[in-house]
Amino acid sequence: MSTLLPCPREKMAFNLNSSMRAHTLSKYQFVLSKQRTFYCNATSSSATVPSLDKNDFLKLQNGSDIRGVAVTGVEGEPVSLPEPVTEAIAAAFGQWLLHKKKAESRRLRVSVGHDSRISAQTLLEAVSRGLGVSGLDVVQFGLASTPAMFNSTLTEDESFLCPADGAIMITASHLPYNRNGFKFFTSDGGLGKVDIKNILERAADIYKKLSDENLRKSQRESSSITKVDYMSVYTSGLVKAVRKAAGDLEKPLEGFHIVVDAGNGAGGFFAAKVLEPLGAITSGSQFLEPDGMFPNHIPNPEDKAAMEAITKAVLDNKADLGIIFDTDVDRSAAVDSSGREFNRNRLIALLSAIVLEEHPGTTIVTDSVTSDGLTSFIEKKLGGKHHRFKRGYKNVIDEAIRLNSVGEESHLAIETSGHGALKENHWLDDGAYLMVKILNKLAAARAAGQGSGSKVLTDLVEGLEEPKVALELRLKIDKNHPDLEGSDFREYGEKVLQHVSNSIETNPNLIIAPVNYEGIRVSGFGGWFLLRLSLHDPVLPLNIEVNICIKLNLVSVSKLSLEFFNWTQAQSEDDAVKLGLVVATTVKEFNALDTCALSNLTHSS
Repeated sequence: MSTLLPCPREKMAFNLNSSMRAHTLSKYQFVLSKQRTFYCNATSSSATVPSLDKNDFLKLQNGSDIRGVAVTGVEGEPVSLPEPVTEAIAAAFGQWLLHKKKAESRRLRVSVGHDSRISAQTLLEAVSRGLGVSGLDVVQFGLASTPAMFNSTLTEDESFLCPADGAIMITASHLPYNRNGFKFFTSDGGLGKVDIKNILERAADIYKKLSDENLRKSQRESSSITKVDYMSVYTSGLVKAVRKAAGDLEKPLEGFHIVVDAGNGAGGFFAAKVLEPLGAITSGSQFLEPDGMFPNHIPNPEDKAAMEAITKAVLDNKADLGIIFDTDVDRSAAVDSSGREFNRNRLIALLSAIVLEEHPGTTIVTDSVTSDGLTSFIEKKLGGKHHRFKRGYKNVIDEAIRLNSVGEESHLAIETSGHGALKENHWLDDGAYLMVKILNKLAAARAAGQGSGSKVLTDLVEGLEEPKVALELRLKIDKNHPDLEGSDFREYGEKVLQHVSNSIETNPNLIIAPVNYEGIRVSGFGGWFLLRLSLHDPVLPLNIEVNICIKLNLVSVSKLSLEFFNWTQAQSEDDAVKLGLVVATTVKEFNALDTCALSNLTHSS
């Protein structure tokens, strides 16, 4: 069933200083079982286009994503992603997709979804208009998750207009309410850095041409916009996966008490649409309602306040498990019944244990800041191989794909941030699917009579050596400092790294990691440090970890004297300071480097 509705023609209204408009289309409310369609003529207005060049567009690139400021409200952060820029970017993706697909006999369609941000609806409409300019049909999913958007390019169900030829997710992950951005997908996965740069360059050209009055008058394409409830398809797939793991039981999680914290992002569906159909009790779940101001805590599994919130919910409700998502549900973490967090190294260890049971000996690809204890756990206890690569979820995923292509089996690629992708799930970093893998383990263990509750999960990470001290310092590079002599901050950062490497080679107390793909990783003083150049910013992040002296999960703390426990803590902190001093000494001649955080560490003892 489709309905033709009038569509406003005041498109491409190029006014960077105006506030976000509430468009005519937003007044139509759709209550759908599957889909409803209307048709739109996308054309530009005669408004003056502010001058923006290619560099202005390229500044929006954030690795394999596009991000910018979408609404006013934060001092010093002017809007950089207004509707006209958004329309140009969407039109550019349309051009890019047409070139890639080389489709001549049919119209291409693109699915578009968004998280809970306050600018979501306005940008959704702008994206739809931009795609229309390129002659593509639009399938709007409304509130959705990033993984669902990619999944829509794989699903084969014409009643939901799937598969989509491409997909756009409107999100800025865990960033503040005023930000927004885009992630792009085809059936091959998420677009990479080169593709994003290409799209932004195209967008700059489109934007420039649209300032030509004659072109604005002539540019008019008819496109359809259809609204579809695709999240019902996506969540159904998650439910089926858990049932299958439990031997096709209808309610394999019956009796399990699992609380969800969505942080007012897009992940609230998980409680009612995934856990409850599987029989789980979800009372005590919190912040499930979408609210783009994020009033309770940042929806980020790496955020301390967020993890404290889900831990408290688990303990207060005496739940078996807690699950927390980031804004667009491509990252997640968990908490067991005792309040122990499964995030960062622990989450990687847990998923490695599950994956290595299914694929003995496989390679686990992680980012560069994972601990030595994790390497030992994966390789010595689990019998797998740990391949520590670079920061950046796309880097980690692409490396796992590359290893498989050259004959080295890998089934899991995961970052400490909570981005995790499995070969069985098309290498999609899907926070909901990661939690499904954990739920599969709970359900399968119960079905096999091997125990119940989250102790099944806790036992899987038994023996993981935890760092006693773990910290990250950010050493900023002043791009305007005369020492840079007009060079790029990356060039300056590389000089710093090379100098540190040269200095440490002569220090008998320190060992440079023989295999390292990012920055310089050095072991010594009972721990290690990693100094690297940020992927996007003029910053040298410094990670320092000091390894724990004993395995506290194997020895009851009550059997240790308080004096000995305090001594090990103090010793570990001293070792962290020693590692910090090594870096401080070697970078002191680099005046463009802000070492205040490092000084605070080294003067703390």
